[in-house]
Amino acid sequence: MTNLAKKGADAPRPVYGRILLKLSGEALKGNRAYGIDPDVCSRIAGEVKQVRDLGVEVAVVVGGGNIFRGVSAAAKGMDRTTADYVGMLATIMNGMAFQGALEKLSVSTRVHSAIEIKELAEPFILRRAVKQLESGIVVIFVGGTGNPFFSTDTTAALRAVEINAQVVLKATKVDGVYSADPEVVPSAKKFDELTYLQVIEKHLKVIDTTAITLSMDNNTPIVVFNLTKTGNLRKIVLGEKIGTIIRG
Repeated sequence: MTNLAKKGADAPRPVYGRILLKLSGEALKGNRAYGIDPDVCSRIAGEVKQVRDLGVEVAVVVGGGNIFRGVSAAAKGMDRTTADYVGMLATIMNGMAFQGALEKLSVSTRVHSAIEIKELAEPFILRRAVKQLESGIVVIFVGGTGNPFFSTDTTAALRAVEINAQVVLKATKVDGVYSADPEVVPSAKKFDELTYLQVIEKHLKVIDTTAITLSMDNNTPIVVFNLTKTGNLRKIVLGEKIGTIIRG
């Protein structure tokens, strides 16, 4: 844990020392049809700063669906490999925007890209990323895994294992995992806790199978929660039961 943690017996004590936040591109667009809402980006940056200021080491994986979604483009006729690479470029755009929002709050930040784009981001180097986290720097991973056919959910699971994060926090617009889409099926059941195998067996689409399998093989818990509700990220880090936890 970094030296940013608050001192004193009454200071809140995080239950996680290092987390990986999976931030979707959709989360950054707010109520817009596409693109980035600067106000939403700033609010989420504030949530991350609160957690960082507790002494928690924070890594972030950003998606690109608010700008371009490879799977959707492939379904409409674009070559899947090309579509996925374009999607990776979209994650770089989002990562830069989120870095800017964090730095406006005086949060030291580095962007690591799986695709070399040295004018904008550092190349992903594991040891460098870990040292930066240990120094209290928020590290943003962009460019996916650098390979087509892998989602940013899988990137989040992979990076979490590589940096030894204690948990993956998957930010969504709903308050956990449901048996069906609660906006379509009002009677859908919310799960407070699931095993990795239950997510696969129930065909729950909250996170892709590759990410679940990778997390299961490495015993990395996943918490699915609503990031639109202010304070949820901090509450999870402090041990409150928010959203749905997926573990073995």
